[in-house]
Amino acid sequence: MSDACCSCAGGPVLILACSGGSNVGQLANAAAVSLTREGKGKMYCLAGVGGHVDGIVESCKGAGQLVVIDGCPVACAKKACEHAGVPVAKYVEITSLGIEKNYNLDLSASDVQKVVAACGL
Repeated sequence: MSDACCSCAGGPVLILACSGGSNVGQLANAAAVSLTREGKGKMYCLAGVGGHVDGIVESCKGAGQLVVIDGCPVACAKKACEHAGVPVAKYVEITSLGIEKNYNLDLSASDVQKVVAACGL
């Protein structure tokens, strides 16, 4: 199977991130991309978890560690995991880090790094 396959095994650390239409949703996504590029985990498909795609759900259940990053207290990513029966090992909710939710999608590098650091990987 190629690495592009959504249902292939993801390695010991999988990262699921909110990608909502606000700064904090996009910060969650940017942090997941950054962690993946740094080799600290592999960004994985939250939509597949929410859609109950068998291979994706099973890969998440079999991950050595599952990190979930939500933008705000609505907790869409965490709730999608709970609904699919996927256990969350590490959870970060960005507004609890003191970053206020807004709809300005111009992200600061310092905010991205703050979220990356909160993931503790």
